[in-house]
Amino acid sequence: MLISVIKEIKPQENRVGLTPAGVQALEEAGAAVVVETGAGVGSGIADADYVRAGAEIVEQAADAWARADLVVKVKEPLEPEYSYLRPGLLLYTYLHLAPHPALTRALVERKVTGIAYETIETGNGSLPLLEPMSEIAGKMSIQVGAHFLERAAGGRGVLLGGVPGVNPADVVIIGGGIVGRSAARVALGMGAHVTILERSPRQMHKIDDLFGGHVTTIMSQPVTVDTWTRRADLLIGAVLIPGAAAPQVVSRKLVSDMKDGSVIVDVAVDQGGCVETTKVTTHAEPTFVVDGVVHYGVSNMPGAVPRTSTFALTNVTLPYLVDIVRKGFVAACRDEAALAAGVNTYDGHVTCAAVADSQRLEFTPLEQLL
Repeated sequence: MLISVIKEIKPQENRVGLTPAGVQALEEAGAAVVVETGAGVGSGIADADYVRAGAEIVEQAADAWARADLVVKVKEPLEPEYSYLRPGLLLYTYLHLAPHPALTRALVERKVTGIAYETIETGNGSLPLLEPMSEIAGKMSIQVGAHFLERAAGGRGVLLGGVPGVNPADVVIIGGGIVGRSAARVALGMGAHVTILERSPRQMHKIDDLFGGHVTTIMSQPVTVDTWTRRADLLIGAVLIPGAAAPQVVSRKLVSDMKDGSVIVDVAVDQGGCVETTKVTTHAEPTFVVDGVVHYGVSNMPGAVPRTSTFALTNVTLPYLVDIVRKGFVAACRDEAALAAGVNTYDGHVTCAAVADSQRLEFTPLEQLL
């Protein structure tokens, strides 16, 4: 099997899908690896590092795509890359197809096997390839939120931790999963007053145990979302339904009732966002203002810390990739239910129920096609 590592073309996306150590592991498993020149530069990995690990460097993206049996990326293919898609190609990356019907159509029409990191799911419901990036995005959400609360950055001029005699900021997090808990950890460390809205009593108990009661947990219902969103200085959207479009739990009307200069960081933007006013932004132009509220909607937040993100990502993606190399794709999926759950498109069919439901497409279970 020949595996190609592609340089990302999404704006300010400096992560890369594989480290040199990952290249060496794949070579030892029996694969050949080619790397598009410059693919790792943004993560501090030179072409020479890949060569020492056994990879071949290619100059053109078209060459890397054309030669590959399997392409490793970080982010979903963008429109200029659609022409590289072809029948039988294995694509291993974050896809986030639910809000991207054009990409879904391209993968289906070109009969690409699309393996989405974010829907690889183990038997206990964990998402091992999404969790490290969720942790990074959750921690970053507080960093960027604290910055944009500064008056010079467009916010209401509130210090997250306050000072003696002055209240700390109210940080309200909708969703108590990996993103929400990671955000809470940083916000609490900075001295903010932290509230998490969550629907699962089990998760709320977990949060209470984790933070020793220092984080307030509230059952997430429309009335509580309304109440706590209005109180927030910094609102973090951390809602996730694996593979599906994020539910919009904060309406445009509710945004208009928030404090002037308050900040929303919608980490769910990859899946369409959980705030009605959310739209995708970039690291170059990360924010916009609606009704006096600063919105941050960068869809590749971990791309701002690519060195950390690339190594964390390879740690979790590599074992499944080695399994594919050693066994072949079909056998690997039959042996590993978690990997099979990650297959969103196969041989012209949509094989992820959440994606099919989001786009009103026909769903075909993968096991019927293998």
